[in-house]
Amino acid sequence: MCGITGIFAFNLVGKFNLINISAATQALQKRGPDHQAVYNDEYVGLGHRRLSIIDTRPIAHQPMWDETKRFCIVFNGEIFNFKELRKQLEDQDVHFFSQSDTEVLLNLYLREKEKCLTRLNGFFAFCIYDRQEQSLFLARDRYGVKPLLYMIDEDKFLFASEMKSILAYGIDKEIDYSSLFTYLQLNYIPAPKTIFKNISKLPPGHFARVEGRKCIIGRYYQIAVAYDSNPNHLTYTEAKGKFSHLLESAVQRRLIADVPLGTFLSGGIDSTVVTGLAAKHKPDLHTFSIGFKDEKFFDETRYARIAAKKFNTDHTVFSLSNSDLFEHIHDVLEYIDEPFADSSAINVYILSKKTRQHATVALSGDGADELLGGYNKHAAYYRLIHPGIPEKTVKLLQPLWDALPQSRNHFFSNNVRQLKRFAEGLQLNAQDRYWRWAGYANEKDALNLLTTSTQTLILETDYASYKGKLLEHISENANINDVLLTDMNMVLPNDMLTKTDWMSMANGLEVRTPFLDFELVNFTFSLPDHFKINRSLRKRILQDAFRYLLPPELYNRSKKGFEVPMLKWLQTEMKSMITEDLLAKKTIEVQGIFNYTAIQRLKEQLYSRNPGDVHARIWALVVFQWWWKRYFRKE
Repeated sequence: MCGITGIFAFNLVGKFNLINISAATQALQKRGPDHQAVYNDEYVGLGHRRLSIIDTRPIAHQPMWDETKRFCIVFNGEIFNFKELRKQLEDQDVHFFSQSDTEVLLNLYLREKEKCLTRLNGFFAFCIYDRQEQSLFLARDRYGVKPLLYMIDEDKFLFASEMKSILAYGIDKEIDYSSLFTYLQLNYIPAPKTIFKNISKLPPGHFARVEGRKCIIGRYYQIAVAYDSNPNHLTYTEAKGKFSHLLESAVQRRLIADVPLGTFLSGGIDSTVVTGLAAKHKPDLHTFSIGFKDEKFFDETRYARIAAKKFNTDHTVFSLSNSDLFEHIHDVLEYIDEPFADSSAINVYILSKKTRQHATVALSGDGADELLGGYNKHAAYYRLIHPGIPEKTVKLLQPLWDALPQSRNHFFSNNVRQLKRFAEGLQLNAQDRYWRWAGYANEKDALNLLTTSTQTLILETDYASYKGKLLEHISENANINDVLLTDMNMVLPNDMLTKTDWMSMANGLEVRTPFLDFELVNFTFSLPDHFKINRSLRKRILQDAFRYLLPPELYNRSKKGFEVPMLKWLQTEMKSMITEDLLAKKTIEVQGIFNYTAIQRLKEQLYSRNPGDVHARIWALVVFQWWWKRYFRKE
């Protein structure tokens, strides 16, 4: 796991930016604390920060050259089947000087070019420079576990693992207002856009070839949509058996490391299954979880301890108070380099920081909810497609849900909040319903937050086509698999995996995701949706396939989000920051982006007895304002 960056200058003007390659590489220091190296020639610069995981010797450092000195690679990620690939290459008389997966990837590319991507089992973002042809080849893994950003203009092509590295080249910064508008609804910005007009994210499952001042983007992978909902004609029992085998193989592959390795164990079903399978193949497994002393509603450590005892792991619980959590907000806000308002990033940051004191690699349960239907919205979609008297009643009682108190912090008010969102969604068309259930604000409410001049700028953008592309699989006849596919393409890479990557890499920790093994994903999407969810059970095939492994207390447990008490913080410790600084009237009016009257209404709701989901919208504004101060106000 590492950080990568590079520049390809097209002319003398672009060549001037080569002087920033060292600074751009240094900007990625936290991603790779073990080693830094830079390669420069007349028009190309490549930088690498290393977090040593496999073959930790200096001989495996990057940038790495092939034996002819024609091809050079910088690579971020892990190839879990590299030993099998290496054996195949050795059978073709390829000789290796290291034991690293980087060298295997480089040699595989030399023989198969972009076709090699379909043979890689792992997660990755990499660039290979062909010194003879003067070209770059870049690629990102199938599901977007690892990030890859790029920028191209008439003078140069830049790429990096993080925005801060690209900005270190000294480029101009201009806000993309369609991205801002999307962010105000979803609390993150989906690929290929970023918050800046001139910087893009390479989408998951894509590659790029840069030569002759052109950047050509291609797609090498997409999740297959099975029009026959069960093309393999498997019974549920047969499907459980194959699913179980594929997941165990995925976990086993991800236990390869030359450094200490453990698992995140939250107390939920996904991490418990991963931990149980890992413990079968690694008897000395170390597990980690965090608990909340002051917030029992969010604390799941009792279930984590039950699982750790069953699997006989060396379990560590990091028990945190609200003040422990709050003191890390500054670190999180300072690390993220585009607006991103998933507040559970704070938890992931602290868990990663604490875990890094004991291990360099951790396995997680990320991806299971999007793959198998684990979220509340998936249960809502199931009930929408298979309505009964309760669903019809919820719709009729919408005035009641509007009147009752709504909050994430308590069982009753959280249920009311969810019922209100469900009732609202029933009134919308398919795409607007998905968008609403995936976000925190509708288009009207997000637009009202902006000044008239900013609204005009948004109307001039490609927002409608951008949103349409994100929702291309959602139709009025969409089934659960269509919803899950959209989650895999939009929510997973741009929210969940971005959060995990940033917060783990901020602490030099590698996180591996067995549920995103491509063989497992491809198989799961070949199954009918009722294998994954029904009226009483989410992630059905996972829970039933591993019922023997799950402690009884965990089977069919209600899902708990990995949340922080954000509402309480915004109402107390952060109140002065909101009212006197970031969202103060003077700040908003000088900035000229937001409509202060609309923000004032949000603040009034935040401090009322019925805050609903407003804390998520306020947090999105706080994050944006903090980001804006770093990148614009200082100028």
